[in-house]
Amino acid sequence: MHGQSGRTGLIKDFSITLILWIYYIVGYLLFFSPFYLYVLCFSNRREESFQKLNNLLHRCFFALVRCLIPRVTWRISQEVRDIRSSIIVANHVSFLDPILFVSLFDKQKTIVKGNYFNLPVFGGILRTSGYITSLAEAGPTEDMLNQIKSMGTYLTGGGNIFVFPEGTRSRNGHIGPFDKGAFRIARLCRAPIQVVVIRNTDKLYSPDHFLFNTHENHVIEVLLAGSFQPEYDSGSFSLSGLMAEVRTLMESKVKQ
Repeated sequence: MHGQSGRTGLIKDFSITLILWIYYIVGYLLFFSPFYLYVLCFSNRREESFQKLNNLLHRCFFALVRCLIPRVTWRISQEVRDIRSSIIVANHVSFLDPILFVSLFDKQKTIVKGNYFNLPVFGGILRTSGYITSLAEAGPTEDMLNQIKSMGTYLTGGGNIFVFPEGTRSRNGHIGPFDKGAFRIARLCRAPIQVVVIRNTDKLYSPDHFLFNTHENHVIEVLLAGSFQPEYDSGSFSLSGLMAEVRTLMESKVKQ
């Protein structure tokens, strides 16, 4: 009986995973690609429009997740939903984390690994959406530097830049070493930093696993751990010191 129950759970996991990724791929091709194409050809505000389409695509994805996997409880604080004009730094435990942030903000940018920009179609969407290639991978190209310089205007207009400073998903829940990229952008733009903690997305969709875990009860939380408005022009300002403060805050909240 136990073996039968296990097989039933596996079949359910597989079926729901298949439905979700079919929506993600086929849904884009059938329902969203005409809107992207229209914006690409006729809009004078391509970047903003692409970001709004990204937001809608992913909000629909997570609406489907909630419908198909009712065992999962979602607690996304209103404080996080209300963030604007900020650099958001967060811990990273699942593939779901970045697309969850895209679903929360209609004006959003992030730093993306360079190889994703080489993918057909998807790379073009990332580029047109104004997402940023990882500086550590690509080196400081002229286009990238111009894009970073324009971030101040983008943030002032209510946009958010979310970054996972660890650069990769944690496999053990511990916070890995931080990259300086997000903090350099914050200093350049004189932007506030919002520290967000994500809990238990890895219980729903674990790193290095293809299947969603649909048969266990989980509570997924996205919480605002704290805010920083550094005095960037102060003689006592230290980028490494700011990173250490953010890391300490994030670690303390992740452990709670």
